[in-house]
Amino acid sequence: MKLFTLQKNQPMTRMIGMIATLLFLHIHVNSTAQNADNRYFEMRTYTCHPEKRPDLIKRFQDHTLRLLKKHGIDNVAYFLPTKEDVYSLTFILGYPSQEMRDKLWNEFGADPKWKKAAAKSEANGKLVAKVDQTFLKMVPELTTAISPNTVALNQVFELRTYTCLPNRLPALKARFRDHTRALFEKHGMKNVVYWESIEKDGNQPKLIYLLSHSSEAAAKASFDAFRIDPEWVKARDNSEADGKIVEKVESVFLKPLPFSPLK
Repeated sequence: MKLFTLQKNQPMTRMIGMIATLLFLHIHVNSTAQNADNRYFEMRTYTCHPEKRPDLIKRFQDHTLRLLKKHGIDNVAYFLPTKEDVYSLTFILGYPSQEMRDKLWNEFGADPKWKKAAAKSEANGKLVAKVDQTFLKMVPELTTAISPNTVALNQVFELRTYTCLPNRLPALKARFRDHTRALFEKHGMKNVVYWESIEKDGNQPKLIYLLSHSSEAAAKASFDAFRIDPEWVKARDNSEADGKIVEKVESVFLKPLPFSPLK
């Protein structure tokens, strides 16, 4: 009789289990969304005039970081490229919201202390030849906060940018969520943060993320092992069953400046 009763109630048991699972996923997704870092990020790369990068670094260290903070702009990270023949400086800022970005930036630009510091630093010529900027938002399903440093202080960061084929970004994010991030960690690479770009005219965003490595040589060894991992090969092939996902991958190695909050 007990066996008959158990069999009779099996559909109900399965239904209760399914409801419990869905409820857990709903709570988990909502909790993740609520705890996500919702700041509006801006990545700026300054290409310097010859011999002017030391002056730019000094201006950031002595004036810019403090004045940005004064006007409610978060200093997230400051990097130099590891390539010695590339005279640029890349930094990442955080704003409370997209709507506040222009207001805060304009207030910073109009600050008399900033104007004085900028004019003094450029007494012998302009420091910056070109400015590139990308606006970003965090991808909650991949990261809810910028991961703090847990590696040696001489670590290097790798900034990777993925341009997807049309309408394939959701598939890429799903692959990272379900497979890639864990496999990176398995092979000694640290996931730091995942963003997607905010493109003009509604174009498909790019996936932009930071990894950290103990060295560039370690990064190469880790990626070589990752690419031949059977788990990765299977995940990649399954995700591309209906077509390729990624059109282009760009990678830049960066080293944090001493005053960078992220280092």
